[in-house]
Amino acid sequence: QVQLVESGGGLVQAGGSLRLSCAASGSIFSINAMGWFRQAPGKEREFVATINWKGDNTYYTNSVKGRFTISRDNAKNTVYLQMNSLKPEDTAVYFCARARSLYTGLREDEYNYWGQGTQVTVSS
Repeated sequence: QVQLVESGGGLVQAGGSLRLSCAASGSIFSINAMGWFRQAPGKEREFVATINWKGDNTYYTNSVKGRFTISRDNAKNTVYLQMNSLKPEDTAVYFCARARSLYTGLREDEYNYWGQGTQVTVSS
């Protein structure tokens, strides 16, 4: 059974930084793309970033480009989301997910395993 466990969330002031981690177990980590999504209160879950199986292709939603960086360490079965210049509108529960394929995906239906989420709160 695949398990994804996020960590690193918390409360930070606007302009600050956080690094989220997602540790995977139960499968061969390196053969799937990974992604980060987020869900703000009262809103639907939305795509944030994705990285392919090798870690050499990434894609971001426009609102985080230049501020967030997704990366992975296949030796550690972990994917990261470095979040800089955080804004109050980044406040959400952040979820990592494992894609069905090697390649980056933007849609939720391209992912078949999800973590439980970690709360990120950015104060103004």
